[in-house]
Amino acid sequence: MISRRLADWTLLFVLLFTVAYFFLSHEGLYAIDDYFYSRYAHQLINGTFRVAPDPQGLLHDPLKERPMIYGPVALCYLLFGINIISSTLWPLLATLGCAVLIWKLYRRQEPVVAATAMLLLGLHYFTLNLTNYLYPDNILMFWCLAGSAALLVGRRAGARTLAWGIGFAGVSFAALLSKETIVYYLPFYLAVLGRDAWRRQHGRFWGAAVFTGLALLTAYLAFYQVYTHDALYRLHLIENTNEFLKEGNYLLGNRAALISRITWQPLAFFIGAGLGPMLLLAAAALLQPAAPNSDKRFWLGLGFSTLLFFWVGSTSLGQYNPITLLPRMTTPLLPPLALAAGFGLQYMLRNGRGVVIIALGLLLCAGWLHNSLSVLYSGLGLFLAVVAVAQSRPLCPTFLRPGQAPLALLTLLVLVGCLVLRPAYFMWKPSVSSHFAQNRVIKQHLQAPAQGVVLVDDFLIDNYDFYYSFAMPTGLQYRRYWSRDSLQLRPGQHAWLLLNHSTLTNDELTRKLIRYSPDSVLSWYPRRQLIAEDGKVSLFEVTLGDERKGKNN
Repeated sequence: MISRRLADWTLLFVLLFTVAYFFLSHEGLYAIDDYFYSRYAHQLINGTFRVAPDPQGLLHDPLKERPMIYGPVALCYLLFGINIISSTLWPLLATLGCAVLIWKLYRRQEPVVAATAMLLLGLHYFTLNLTNYLYPDNILMFWCLAGSAALLVGRRAGARTLAWGIGFAGVSFAALLSKETIVYYLPFYLAVLGRDAWRRQHGRFWGAAVFTGLALLTAYLAFYQVYTHDALYRLHLIENTNEFLKEGNYLLGNRAALISRITWQPLAFFIGAGLGPMLLLAAAALLQPAAPNSDKRFWLGLGFSTLLFFWVGSTSLGQYNPITLLPRMTTPLLPPLALAAGFGLQYMLRNGRGVVIIALGLLLCAGWLHNSLSVLYSGLGLFLAVVAVAQSRPLCPTFLRPGQAPLALLTLLVLVGCLVLRPAYFMWKPSVSSHFAQNRVIKQHLQAPAQGVVLVDDFLIDNYDFYYSFAMPTGLQYRRYWSRDSLQLRPGQHAWLLLNHSTLTNDELTRKLIRYSPDSVLSWYPRRQLIAEDGKVSLFEVTLGDERKGKNN
């Protein structure tokens, strides 16, 4: 008999590990998206946020239409000030909330399911990675799990059915205000509605949910009609975004890759993203018999229907364009698949059936990848292979026999060991952005009353005002390195060179954005004096060409 404390201790570990990862691996702003969300949050708290259509009519920036991303961040800014930690506190809380929801659902009845799902979801590298960035994906994942849990629990809640129905509609609406891919859950929701209507079940729940949902949706469309004169503004925004990016889609710019995109590429992508154990165990659950009142069928139906739409669905109604195969796009898939995988592992440990197949599948994935991620697959695969061999012998050790609590505990420990390797590596790896060192240099040396120009790289030039809480000091300007020859300083102004070696050697940036090395930048400014140095961040005061000529005259 497995104690419910298994789920309790698993939750505690997942929460602590997630928080540790958040602080130890934080890299600051990642790209333009999180900067925009942060800026919108700032506009909310200082009263400059404006609800209006794109003045140029281009309609290719959907970020402003996601208030459940930057709205809670604005509250964090009011409570804790504007900084990178308060900017990403909301994604962290959403991620932690997913673990708490799973724990709450199954800690009593199915502790092995709860523990497995919390580990597969909470220790997945990209789940942890997305806690560090103000992106909508983990926030959407929380709303998706909360909504599906409300649907599952609320339909059998008895006296509180109406409240659950209202809550289900409200949470689903919050998901819509976070990111549009909540629509991948809609086919399953409609299927459950149709099934219940056919059987004349759960009418009070669905009545409350449908009424509340229609009321919210009507108010939402009316809001857009008032402020943009287009009730379907957000839909048109999505379609115009696809039109704006159509040269890269699979029908115009990349037609030759379409067949592979909707056949084998998603499978290779999932394996390469480290989701192989989750998919294999969920697939095993699909083939296993279900107990009469088990929730397994619910999570299998939701997980695989969402997976189908992810695999072959489109991000546009006007043109066929499958979703981009990026790890952060998979977050709606993860909660139902993790729970389905939990049921699959529980059945396998109780009955000993399928252990060989899962072990073989994991080892095949490890061999096919043949990279550092193979450790995840081979470690778990070899363990299950040993278990399968032991269980096939008459004198199998007691702790490895099916249905024994020690086997479940040992399997989960091995799963933990395999899952934490990659995030632990990034927790101890040196920073690739030196955000906190750069922030300290700016706070100490580039504040009022300093006046002049700060020369920076092509990454920082797009978000430097974030370091000033979006309130730039009067008389201080930021310019790109290569604008040195066009700058003219007024009397009393200075020129500084801010050099972040981490940014200039970051592989992600040097492939697309940064086209110069630290040495080449320094060669452009031979007349310089080191003012401050913090780790890999250096600040120089430099003498520009025109400034020297002015002094000579």
